[in-house]
Amino acid sequence: MKFSKILGGLLSLASAALAVPTPSGGIGTNGSIPYYHPLSDFDFQSINLALNQEWIELDLFHYGLARFSVEEFEAAGLNAEDRYLIQFMAEQEKGHAELLTNILGANAAKQCTYQYPFNTVREYVDFCQKLTRFGESGVYGFLEHLNSRDAAQLLLQSITTEARQQMIFRQFEGLFPMPVWFETGISQSMAWTLLAPYIVSCPAENPRIEWTNFPALNISNNPDATPLYNTSIIGNDTTPAITHNRSDPLSYPGREVFLTWDAPGQNVSYNNSYVTNTTAGSPAFVAWISQLNVTYSELVNINGSSGQTYQPGGNVFGNDTAPIINGTMFIAVTDANVTITPSNMSMLNDHIVAGPALYQSG
Repeated sequence: MKFSKILGGLLSLASAALAVPTPSGGIGTNGSIPYYHPLSDFDFQSINLALNQEWIELDLFHYGLARFSVEEFEAAGLNAEDRYLIQFMAEQEKGHAELLTNILGANAAKQCTYQYPFNTVREYVDFCQKLTRFGESGVYGFLEHLNSRDAAQLLLQSITTEARQQMIFRQFEGLFPMPVWFETGISQSMAWTLLAPYIVSCPAENPRIEWTNFPALNISNNPDATPLYNTSIIGNDTTPAITHNRSDPLSYPGREVFLTWDAPGQNVSYNNSYVTNTTAGSPAFVAWISQLNVTYSELVNINGSSGQTYQPGGNVFGNDTAPIINGTMFIAVTDANVTITPSNMSMLNDHIVAGPALYQSG
């Protein structure tokens, strides 16, 4: 055998020994070139919804900085550095919108015009933390179901930034920044139901958002952190801060919650071009969507399109110290108490009578 062949064999053995070992299995690890575009209608419409969410966040962050004066921000406890952080978050949204536009290509939605339900800086911050909450959860709900794993990777890297934004706005509102062990996901139709009322008009060429709009759900006595500003009561302060260890909770197990909801068939969103719909039967339960759980409470005193329920208790893992109901979370009126887990959240869609609505539990 020639020396060159012996040397070549030794080098091959050495190369194999130095190679990084890889366990078997995995997806997209065979060296193929990534393709960062939709592979199905499900992909396109999921990312289309996410892009519309990024556009409103970009507009919202700029809008609040322009609408309220320096004096109004200062009175709410937010100084120049805080305002710059909001400006920087707007710049993040510009990057997110550009990323998703590149993924969708020529048919990507453009920015629309919007309407907002706030009149003060405190209400503005509260709306920002709620909008980023359902924007974040809306992506968690579909991310692992995308056909395009490559596009999912990019979307994951944008939504983790949005998670940080939501926490910042909670701190600006004086709420405990991360009161849960797990962030929940919701379906695209749930996210679209929450987003749709704030879009007034859109460019004619924008692709239609092909998810269901459920009838609106209203919580008449939703817990509210905005009036609790700068109080002198220990454990009840919601001035902007890195954290407040608040001993006075916004809500609690057994709290009576009053609900009203719309009938289906209402025209909603931009140009009134969408119609609310439900395939559910009669209202019977309230689904509490939080962390890893969908927990149900009975809907009582039902009178037409109104009813009452009681906030459930319970912890994420039985006897641990993490209550299921905490943070900025979601409730919906349903016709049944079907078993739902994080990976099949969309199975709840067929049972939603109205909602979801954001419940400010803590």
